Amino acid sequence: MKLRQSVRMAVSAILSNKMRSFLTMLGIIIGVFSVTLLVSIVQSGTGTITDSMEGLGGNQVTVTITDRSRRLSRSELSVLEESDAIEYVAPYLSGAATAVAGSGSEDTTLYGITPAYEAVKNLDLAYGRYIREYDVQEYLKVCVLGSGIARKLFGDGDAKGQTVRVSGQDFLVAGVLKAQDESMMGSTNDVIFIPLTCAQRLLRQVSVSTFIAAAPEDGDPAEVQTEVESFLRKKYRSEDDYTIINMSNIMDMMKTVMNTLSLMLGGIAAISLLVGGIGIMNIMLVSVTERTKEIGIRKAIGAQRSDITVQFMIESVMISLVGGMIGMALSQVVMMVLNLVQTDIAFSISPSVALIALAFSVGVGLVFGIYPANKAARLRPIDALRYE
Repeated sequence: MKLRQSVRMAVSAILSNKMRSFLTMLGIIIGVFSVTLLVSIVQSGTGTITDSMEGLGGNQVTVTITDRSRRLSRSELSVLEESDAIEYVAPYLSGAATAVAGSGSEDTTLYGITPAYEAVKNLDLAYGRYIREYDVQEYLKVCVLGSGIARKLFGDGDAKGQTVRVSGQDFLVAGVLKAQDESMMGSTNDVIFIPLTCAQRLLRQVSVSTFIAAAPEDGDPAEVQTEVESFLRKKYRSEDDYTIINMSNIMDMMKTVMNTLSLMLGGIAAISLLVGGIGIMNIMLVSVTERTKEIGIRKAIGAQRSDITVQFMIESVMISLVGGMIGMALSQVVMMVLNLVQTDIAFSISPSVALIALAFSVGVGLVFGIYPANKAARLRPIDALRYE
């Protein structure tokens, strides 16, 4: 009953001076708003980047050969395919090209690939077929178009079976890929894929300069990297002759950087919560001074020191809690507006961030409410009753 009465009296004291209570909450509102907004933006961005990188292949190792004096052939890569740690080995070439169909002409990126490339990159067909091993072995001039280049060259019509002139050579369109959403990692919408052997002739590059080694779905990318490094050390004299990019390591590094950034921004924003706590303490001290006589009367009729302490602590916590909830609501509104104006990143407030921000705001109310509450509780009834 005492606690309920103390809560009722605290609410009454807060509502008796609404403007002062709101100004007292303002520091907490800004603090919670800043913490939740900044940390949630970083976390949402991290999630989007991580998803994009996983789409590129979190279980893959990409190798680029920088030593042109020692040629690497596709047949030599078959040694890697025999390893249990590696499911696919996908050599590829890329270069700029011009695609011509009818009266249309478009600059594009040309990729020479094998069937394994389509598997490691999870390419989705809209219609037609992929590049096959037979196409690669027989140097067949067939191609698979990205959705964007297909639309630019052939409009909304069926491109399958049509002829595209790429860098002076005619290729038969075997298939068209589904449209991909544009992201910071790019897309295949404006890309043309042809057999690797045809690309080697077209780009005048006989040896393999880049390949991807992918682990099975439940495999370990670290084992793939170990196998690839062992293979390359036997072929090349120095580690400077090649570059290995492990997508898993990059993702881990990205997460570490983003988590550190999130902590830094959260710490900076939390300073405003501390400033808000100082504001609560100042106003509570003013409240103690204004209500000195009330405290004296309550003590005179039997209120214990703990009753006075609890009442002022409840007021301090309620101010910080309500301020935190308002700050949380404002940050949610901003998130909704950001989601409306852009679609690349899905912004949201995670429950853990919300709970930590609210708990911190309540903690600020508790800490900065202790001194005013103790000051009120220590007042002697006779001195409080004589106070004017």
